[in-house]
Amino acid sequence: MIAALRSFFLGVVMATSVSAEATRSILTFDDLDGWAEDDHGAALSVFLNTCGDLDDPDWRALCAVARAYESDAARLFFELFFRPVLVEDGKDALFTGYFEPELDGSLTRSERFRYPIYKMPPEARAEGPWLSRREILTGDSMTGRGLEIAWVDDPVELFFLQIQGSGRIRLPDGGAVRVGYGGANGHPYRSIGSELIRRGALGAHQVSAQMIRAWVRKNPEAGAELLFHNPSYVFFREVNRVAPELGPLGAMNRSVTTLRSIAADPAYTPLGAPVWVEKNGKTPLRRLMIAQDTGAAIKGAQRADIFFGTGDEAGEAAGRLKDSGRMVLLLPIQRAYALLPDEF
Repeated sequence: MIAALRSFFLGVVMATSVSAEATRSILTFDDLDGWAEDDHGAALSVFLNTCGDLDDPDWRALCAVARAYESDAARLFFELFFRPVLVEDGKDALFTGYFEPELDGSLTRSERFRYPIYKMPPEARAEGPWLSRREILTGDSMTGRGLEIAWVDDPVELFFLQIQGSGRIRLPDGGAVRVGYGGANGHPYRSIGSELIRRGALGAHQVSAQMIRAWVRKNPEAGAELLFHNPSYVFFREVNRVAPELGPLGAMNRSVTTLRSIAADPAYTPLGAPVWVEKNGKTPLRRLMIAQDTGAAIKGAQRADIFFGTGDEAGEAAGRLKDSGRMVLLLPIQRAYALLPDEF
């Protein structure tokens, strides 16, 4: 899953019901800022990518109905069969971003391309923690076993590839290899962003992927040691069945879509559900998106990670995002009213 580990550098399953401690309020579509101006057809197309995988009868029925609606009638579809539900757990809303990185690499080791992207060894799948990041990268446990998918030229970018959980490796001949999350070593993640704040190397307001990259490269020896502060290590698998023009696979094992897919907390937001996003900040965003991914750092009723696409430009935009706002879940009508307290 692409969102498995992302957003930890900031220091900061499918569910069918929200957490009991949350409060739920049914809104109207008129309460959604910018609702009428959105491209509902684009949202319907993304909804159809994953709604066929939903198991519950009401979702399956809605998916079948959705296939009969043309793009220009998409707004009518959502307004007829859903109700907006504001789910709150007492925490402020927070939107961050994620992306699919692109790294330069090779299928063979060379002086330039000498940092391996590993498949998961069988013994690492056993219950309990396996070797730490330091032990994996400084010992000989991976040597001579043919576990390398590719080699890349930048250990810092490889570290951030692990945070994102998937990416593309650009090869010298113009080809590419796509990799996805293949497992982890079982150690808890320790934020290197938080560690830099603790040391006084960066202020809390400075921490971003770009600032961390710059600090590690400016301080190569201390930077290499800093990466070992995080004992968690992510392994990958080669992903062959996704077309190059599509996004990486999310938690629903379907491609996510730029600025239409979000990662959310499945304890509050069922995967596959439409979510109305009202993101504030310098570039406000009002858009209907689909919850098609999860993330270990994405916890809470008003917490979401917006997928920004592939490559450096997407990475820069995603890395800057840390905005407030509001997210409103769209649920099938009967399911929405079932969430309300009995005295409603």
